[in-house]
Amino acid sequence: MNQFIKSQVENNLKKSEECYKADDYKTYNCNKCRDLTFIIKENTATPCECRGLIEAKNILKNSGISEEFRKKTFENYNYSFDTQSLDAFYKAKTYVKNFNEIKNKRNNSILFMGQVGSGKTHLSIAIANNLMDGGIGVIYMPFRDIITKIKQNIMDEEYYRKTINRYKFANVLLIDDLFKGSISKSDINIMFEIINYRYFNNLAMIISSEKRFEELIDIDEALGSRIIEMSKGYLVELRGKKLNYRLYGL
Repeated sequence: MNQFIKSQVENNLKKSEECYKADDYKTYNCNKCRDLTFIIKENTATPCECRGLIEAKNILKNSGISEEFRKKTFENYNYSFDTQSLDAFYKAKTYVKNFNEIKNKRNNSILFMGQVGSGKTHLSIAIANNLMDGGIGVIYMPFRDIITKIKQNIMDEEYYRKTINRYKFANVLLIDDLFKGSISKSDINIMFEIINYRYFNNLAMIISSEKRFEELIDIDEALGSRIIEMSKGYLVELRGKKLNYRLYGL
């Protein structure tokens, strides 16, 4: 039996036995495995069907994505506004389709740039929802809110490290409205720590930003160039009042 699986089974079995002693009439969420999430037969552990459901619930619970945002899907995205909206829609769908092939490569991210109200967040969330429905963990980072909280608690080393690590180590990180509002050197330094780690460890990101291609580079060349490189092939820039965005097929 795989050592990791064996360890999980033993821990779950211990918890199950403790609960059983405490209450002989205990009922289980899953009677097949007695909440072990594995079915043990002849020293072989087979994942129970409930395991996938539990993992899916945990992914949603840990994502930070609200119930309201869960409603944003590809199905209710309005791509009939113009041809650029349609192009962005297909770029997002293609990213999801190819994710398992590119997830461990340097070019495994997608970046939506451009004007307010152009559907960047909707498409970003739709991608995240689709990945989570497929069992892939996504952590949501609303840039302005999180960066403010981090700076307010900058002297609390434990809080700072715990918060930063949540975004550094996420399986997939969704950064919403990157560099929205006024930008300080502190903002750049915090984001560089997160993104630089993900860059060197090939950890995927879904990013939306009102900043354009050139503006991201101007804010910080090292940071901007890393984001652009990771999003090669999945760069979408929206320009002008009519959503006249260009798709960078780099």
